[in-house]
Amino acid sequence: MRHGLDGGALAPPTLGLDWLRTLGFGRVEEARRTRSLLVLRFALSNLVAAALVGAAGMQGWIAPLFTGVAGWAAGLVCGVFAVGWLWCARLVIDTGAELDQVKSGRLRAGSRSARHLTALTGATTARRRALEKSLALKLQARIAGPRHLAGSLVFLGLIGTVAGFMIALSGVDPSRAGDAASVAPMVATLIDGMGLALSTTLVGAVLNLWLVTCWRMLEHGTAKLLAELLERGACDDDA
Repeated sequence: MRHGLDGGALAPPTLGLDWLRTLGFGRVEEARRTRSLLVLRFALSNLVAAALVGAAGMQGWIAPLFTGVAGWAAGLVCGVFAVGWLWCARLVIDTGAELDQVKSGRLRAGSRSARHLTALTGATTARRRALEKSLALKLQARIAGPRHLAGSLVFLGLIGTVAGFMIALSGVDPSRAGDAASVAPMVATLIDGMGLALSTTLVGAVLNLWLVTCWRMLEHGTAKLLAELLERGACDDDA
């Protein structure tokens, strides 16, 4: 029989509300014991960010970013951000739940922490070190996705900037600059191109900052989880 940190049997999976676990948002018992406060910090920081975005929208600063030819590009950047944010939120919830399990000593059967500590039972020193390194690599790989998407937001903004300048310059014809009838179309093309360049750059930079902040909290929680498991393994080794 597998045992938890307090010497008792591992807590079996709870029945009911399985649909929440299927969606990745459910650790009902663990959520009542969120001593790590990881999920709470994540929620509060995102509420502040959402409030700032809402205030900017009320001032009329956001709507112009999604008008004209720049609208589709800014929408694409927002779509990538939404995928990265949802991914990060799910990982934060799972990491916070595992932190609570390790701290309380009630490991959920089948969780990553339970499997790791069970594998350490009776293992040699060399195998323990190998398992610890493997755990660190797996946790790092687990949180790499949102960080990659956060970085891609900046590159999408730069691509939009280059595309915007190309559009702006494509409408400029120096040989027709003296023709009054040709000036208006050139100016319109120039405005569209500059709008695309500035909108995608601004949206990409702001959303990158938002998503990187979320990822930093996930990274901190993951490092804390790894430290807790390594300390627990060291205590078991000494015992």
